Amino acid sequence: MVVGENIKELRKDKKMSQQALAEKIGVSQKAIDYWERGVNEPKATYIVKLADFFGVSADFLLGRDN
Repeated sequence: MVVGENIKELRKDKKMSQQALAEKIGVSQKAIDYWERGVNEPKATYIVKLADFFGVSADFLLGRDN
């Protein structure tokens, strides 16, 4: 669930709602909710979009970077 925790932390740091983030990367708010709760994990294409949006590496999102 590291991915979801990282997404949630980055989103909250930007003071964004799940809906606002969803609109920025082209998914539903429900997808963001599922990712953050660990129900699902984002596909690689969304990992890239999230990393670009937040200005972090994909490795960071995946919990592979210190």
